[in-house]
Amino acid sequence: MNSESIWAESAQQFQQIFGQSWSQALQSFQKMDLGASAPSAPQLQFSPAKLQALQQQYLEEAKQLWAQGLQGTPEVKDRRFSGEGWASNPVAAFSAAAYLLNARTLMGLADAVESDEKTRARIRFGVEQWMAAMAPSNFLAFNAEAQKKAIDTKGESIAKGMQNLLHDITQGHVSMTDESLFEVGRNVATTEGAVVFENELFQLLEYKPLTPKVYERPFLLVPPCINKFYILDLQPENSLIRYAVEQGHRTFVVSWRNPDDTLAHKAWDDYVEDGAMAAIDVVQNITGAEQINALGFCVGGTILSNALAVLAARGDEPVASATFLTTLIDFSDTGILDVFIDEGFVKFREMQMGQGGLMKGQDLASTFSFLRPNDLVWNYVVGNYLKGETPPPFDLLYWNSDSTNLPGPFYAWYLRNFYLENNLVKPGKLTVCGEKMDLAGLDLPVYIYGSREDHIVPATAAYASTQVLPGKKRFVMGASGHIAGVINPPAKGKRSHWIRADGKFPATLDQWLDGAAEHPGSWWTDWSGWLKGHAGKQIAAPKAYGKGVKFKAIEPAPGRYVKQKA
Repeated sequence: MNSESIWAESAQQFQQIFGQSWSQALQSFQKMDLGASAPSAPQLQFSPAKLQALQQQYLEEAKQLWAQGLQGTPEVKDRRFSGEGWASNPVAAFSAAAYLLNARTLMGLADAVESDEKTRARIRFGVEQWMAAMAPSNFLAFNAEAQKKAIDTKGESIAKGMQNLLHDITQGHVSMTDESLFEVGRNVATTEGAVVFENELFQLLEYKPLTPKVYERPFLLVPPCINKFYILDLQPENSLIRYAVEQGHRTFVVSWRNPDDTLAHKAWDDYVEDGAMAAIDVVQNITGAEQINALGFCVGGTILSNALAVLAARGDEPVASATFLTTLIDFSDTGILDVFIDEGFVKFREMQMGQGGLMKGQDLASTFSFLRPNDLVWNYVVGNYLKGETPPPFDLLYWNSDSTNLPGPFYAWYLRNFYLENNLVKPGKLTVCGEKMDLAGLDLPVYIYGSREDHIVPATAAYASTQVLPGKKRFVMGASGHIAGVINPPAKGKRSHWIRADGKFPATLDQWLDGAAEHPGSWWTDWSGWLKGHAGKQIAAPKAYGKGVKFKAIEPAPGRYVKQKA
């Protein structure tokens, strides 16, 4: 069958499908189940005006697509269909264009639903997942680029793709990079240091000074326990840890243990008291400093805020200043993750693991990957399996695949008290480590950072901390997302950040931005200048790790805990 007859048959099928597609899409939406928390949900209702406009738009775009198809290859603007194989195959290009039209229409239907915002967000999320999975690029039978490569390589790409699939099935996750090229402690997490303390939850790393003098107040970093600490120490040129050491700070980092069944009973209080608070105490004991400076990143920032509130309730103020990077303290706006959270979901998790058990790291990793399905899932399915490609080496994606478990009681408590009920910002509502939480007691100076395109901690949510923390504040917004916005070393000269010079903190981020100015490059230099203002005078750098016999060097950094696999 020649290409003209193939096109004619496809065109005929399109004519037959065209008249039915709209009504089928509408029927599918009206029957949509909203999930386990709403088993008897009524049929969805749509805005008549939006529905009529959407139908008219669909008809017009379908006619244009039909006309383009008759004239040659339809124009497709989507990087999933950008290869030569798509451009040179009219049938493949037409299938891609028809898919994109239907995807836009279904998303329009989601936006036309008359319901509360959370229901619409859940529908949008479901449609996005469905459309991402159903892209013709995901299937060898429809992927013109993969077919072309199979022909050009005489089937070698298909054989390699099967090898890649079997390898990923064995390792339990889709490969995002060539993981064989990385090793923690060899070419990632290489800043020189030593483990100077450990308990069952974490190891404390102290880093070797790179300056003859250091500031008298030491610096402690508390990373998230949902991921491993070395996102802050990937390579020497993009290591926030090394940068802090180079700036003259005596630097300590918490390296959380990857929980196994022996830690399956641990709760939020344990991570606050035996984690962050213990680390603060050890740093004080090693250095002899009355106060230290501390930084919390993501969930590590939430843990740090709780530790500071507990200490304040006990009349202690061991931290002179705190930095919160992409941290949720006020959980009013949790971004896309809110689609998962309701009473039914939280109760299920409490029943499942609230008294013990593990939230598996691979389950967490899959959840976060599917927040960006085209970039972090289907892109690799196509490349690894359909095209038989080996993904290029990328330290960030190696770290992203190095997943961590969470203790079930910790996870369930965290979901209810923060994501569902937002209890931390309610004075006296929450009890942590036996103390009533009241953020009004945290009058220390804070540096708050949010990333503009962050889909895990929206910039609006990071900014919300300015409204609940009473001390002297500095807020900075950086470009890019949750990781790329944070890990942005000055030497790269990338991206930009926003600062408001007048020091005012109006109610919303948009209002703050009205008075803010954009500055090119990394926010690290601004933060470094701020931190030095709270670091005290400079003293001679220590010649050895730790202190005495009690806090002697146990093993070289990055230590054993970070190498434990989920």
